[in-house]
Amino acid sequence: MGRLRALLGITAALLTLTAVPASADPVERCRIGDKRIGELSGLASDGKNWYAMNDGGTKLTVYVLNKSCAVQRVITNSTDPFDVEDLARGSDGTLWLADTGDNRKQRETVALHALSPNGKSTLYRLTYPDGPHDVEALLLDRNNVPYLVSKEPFGEARVYRPAGKLSAPGPTPLEKVGAVALRSTSTPGGPVGAGIGSVLVTGGAVNADGTVVALRTYTEAYLFSAPDGDIAAALARKPVRVPLPNEEQGEAIAFDSDGSLLSGSEGKNSPIRAIEGAVDLARSQGGEQRTDPAPTSDGSGQAQPPAESSSSLGAFAVAGLLALGVVFFFSRRKRNAS
Repeated sequence: MGRLRALLGITAALLTLTAVPASADPVERCRIGDKRIGELSGLASDGKNWYAMNDGGTKLTVYVLNKSCAVQRVITNSTDPFDVEDLARGSDGTLWLADTGDNRKQRETVALHALSPNGKSTLYRLTYPDGPHDVEALLLDRNNVPYLVSKEPFGEARVYRPAGKLSAPGPTPLEKVGAVALRSTSTPGGPVGAGIGSVLVTGGAVNADGTVVALRTYTEAYLFSAPDGDIAAALARKPVRVPLPNEEQGEAIAFDSDGSLLSGSEGKNSPIRAIEGAVDLARSQGGEQRTDPAPTSDGSGQAQPPAESSSSLGAFAVAGLLALGVVFFFSRRKRNAS
């Protein structure tokens, strides 16, 4: 394991770009001390409470937290998921759990679970148009249309949404509606080393009025302006990058009612941190249409150019394969959804 970490570090060093400080730094709001929440993977907010979800599990479980990170109540349903990875809250209060984890890329269908505040659940199975994908990011637009963003160790993260109205239990076919290419950074954190973890999409969120979209990696948050509420169009714009350094395994992200972006990680006694003014930051500095295939923001709203040399692309592919090895090493056995 030590040799693998060293090799990952060397490879990441070949890929890493100089991180440019953003205009906002994470501020700790509180720490989750409840031992039941040790693998925080999904986060949502209704303005008054936060909703937290663990990775995996044998039944659907969402913890309702106050803004001091204390559990107020638990919403459960006996449905046994395969691998839940992200959480979003609809405008009607429904909690959407993305049962989309697929480390080995072998699932014929993935699923969304719509969980009501009283614990009633509806299952929606989904199929990709181009084979299995590992997905940890769920975005829900203002009309409660879900978007899934894949976790890719190399190449672009792919964006999917239902090709038609969701049917229960389905499956409903998905269609690819876009792609997001992220550049490696030197921000520290995550389980796979600097550089590699900065391009793996591990969570997503949309603010309350649907005008700002966020994707996160293990070490970064990317803010996309969506003035018309169109998520696919938003993800085609240049994002604002905000570093989220030193998170053990950062996968959770959500917008709060005050315009802050909340961030959380797996791990015991994990902090919930906030990027204050994130919504205003995205609206003021983001939004320009992309003109190249692979830009990201340097925190000032100016996109950096895509990778240039074939050697860089080759190194990126090697890093991707190494990252896949690490993911397989750490992946837990998941049981098929009931």
